[in-house]
Amino acid sequence: MKQLISDQLQHNIDRMLSIMGSSDFIVREIVISGGKRAALFYLDGMVDMKLLQNNVISSLHDRAADETVTIQILNESVLDAGEVTTVLSLEDAVEQILSGGLLIILDGMAEGSMISLPGWEERSISESKSQSTIKGPQDSFTETLRTNTTLIRRRIKDSRVRITTVKVGSKTKTDIAIMYMHGITNEEMVQQTITRLTSIKLEGVLDSQYLEECLREQNIKTIFPMLFSSDRPDTVAAGIMEGKIAIIVDGTPFVLLAPSLFVDFFQSAEDYYQSYTYSNAIRILRYMSLFICMLAPSIYIALTTYHQDMLPTVLLLSLAAQREGVPFPAFIEALVMEIIFEILREAGIRMPRAIGQTVSIVGSIVIGQAAVEAGIVSAVMVIVVAITAISSFVIPSYAMSIAIRLLRFCFMGLAAVFGIYGITVGLIILVVHLNSLHSFGVPYMSPIAPYNARKQSDAILRFPFRSKNNG
Repeated sequence: MKQLISDQLQHNIDRMLSIMGSSDFIVREIVISGGKRAALFYLDGMVDMKLLQNNVISSLHDRAADETVTIQILNESVLDAGEVTTVLSLEDAVEQILSGGLLIILDGMAEGSMISLPGWEERSISESKSQSTIKGPQDSFTETLRTNTTLIRRRIKDSRVRITTVKVGSKTKTDIAIMYMHGITNEEMVQQTITRLTSIKLEGVLDSQYLEECLREQNIKTIFPMLFSSDRPDTVAAGIMEGKIAIIVDGTPFVLLAPSLFVDFFQSAEDYYQSYTYSNAIRILRYMSLFICMLAPSIYIALTTYHQDMLPTVLLLSLAAQREGVPFPAFIEALVMEIIFEILREAGIRMPRAIGQTVSIVGSIVIGQAAVEAGIVSAVMVIVVAITAISSFVIPSYAMSIAIRLLRFCFMGLAAVFGIYGITVGLIILVVHLNSLHSFGVPYMSPIAPYNARKQSDAILRFPFRSKNNG
């Protein structure tokens, strides 16, 4: 049962102070026309103080001096700042105050006037740090919802662009915008997205990753990312024009795109800002890096442990000479080196940026060289681990890179037990698993499986723009 606003001003003040009970909650009492008392309720730092003073308080004193003031007169004639609405309950008022609203209650009136006056500090638009490019737009999303939707609308000047906003989180009440193109995006998918978001039962949503886990189909168990995350407005705008849904979370610069396909995670915004021949060469390189990152250590383990006869004699003798003094089998050797490199990678990320890269690079060189000189690992193993690590950085999506890095350890275990046969079986299981996944009802491996010839113009390779149907 909601608490209705009383016509006794002091009673409303006492109840609001009881509900909020915080030192940054401001109650400012003023006197307007005819000696009528009014109270302003807001959170310090959450409203624009210049607008509050110049457009609200000044209007109450100047324009209402000779009028019998009511809430209707306030809303229609007096107040000229922000969006003005009427509220009847304290709970509704508190919810809007927590989002940067200003509540005005007049003595003798059992209703209040709510003005939207958000005025908190915002981070300025800057260059993307997670998906940087040499050519193309250099702006990125910020932590402010309306700024992010504006960055997208600047790129898609089409009246078919629609935005639906919902709140998720019992405590944070985070604003989430669903952005799509009416007539292009599947309406059933849009309704499905809204239904899933409104049914999420979480205390708080502080980042888009909270939603990514909740928006998955309950029967899907996978380490692969099912939603594409980006902080680039051009990438999200391109996705919306293709019929995808953008899920924008207030408080984070990373926007989700649904549905997302496997091929999406190997495409970069820069692919579209340079020659398609060069872009295709780079895309082929990315897929080569995918297999190197996932399979290089396991193939080395399999060849040196079970299939020495597959190696040329000169190479086999060289490897045997290097491994002569190594006390561990190839699997333990590779496992230790891979774990050490993952530790160095995480250390470089978590440390201050000024020294993080230096520590990770110097640490890798020093540890690798010391391990070889001590006879703990072979020089070839250091080379294999280094190539594997470098290949993981070629994958544009960090989320997909994490999944591939985890799979690498699985293939290493299969290679240590079954050799090449284990790797082959593992690849078959992986392909079957990928083909069983769906993102919002769309096959994860499409348009490759099931094969769709019409959608191959931007799947593995990028065809020239003139060959696409840009209707």
